[in-house]
Amino acid sequence: MFFVKKGVLLTALLVASAGAVAQNAKPTDPQIAHIAYTAGEIDIKAAEQALKISKNKDVHAFANDMVRDHTAVNQKALALVKKLKVTPENNGTSKALLKQADEEHAKLAKLSGAAFDKAYAENEVAYHKTVNGALQNTLIPSATNSELKDLLSTGLKVFQGHEQHAENLVEKMK
Repeated sequence: MFFVKKGVLLTALLVASAGAVAQNAKPTDPQIAHIAYTAGEIDIKAAEQALKISKNKDVHAFANDMVRDHTAVNQKALALVKKLKVTPENNGTSKALLKQADEEHAKLAKLSGAAFDKAYAENEVAYHKTVNGALQNTLIPSATNSELKDLLSTGLKVFQGHEQHAENLVEKMK
C-alpha cells in the first residue's frame, strides 16, 4: 500500500477479476468481501505507522480518521458476512495486496520527518484513487448480494472523502 507505484496496486486489485474476465466470470462475493476487508486493513496499518512515525498534527489527524473510518467499515463488513453466513475467500488479489503493502511498509519505515509525511500523504492519495477505482469499476459491479453492494457503495463514498482529504494534506506539505 505504501509508496504505491502507478498501476501496481490497481493491478493487484484487479488480478482476480482480470483472471475471471478471461474466463467470462467475475470475482465472487466471498472474494470481493475479502479484497475489500484486506484493503481496509492495509490502510489501517499504514495509518498506525504514520501515528508512530510522524510528528505532524495534520498527518496525525488524517491517520486517526483512516483508523476510525476503515475500522468502522470493516466491522460492518464482518457483521454482514456473519449475518449472511458467508466466509470471505482469500484470493490472489488479497495476497498480492498484502505482499505489496508489506514491501512498501518496510520502505516507508526507513523515512522520518517531512520525507515520511510527504511520502505517506502522496501514497494515501494514490491508494484511495486506486481503491476507489477498483470499488467503482470492478468490485461493486461484480457483487451479486445487494447488502454487500450497498456496503461497498457506502464505503466508496467515505473513501472518496478520504481521497480529497489526502489531496488537501499533500497540498499543505508543498
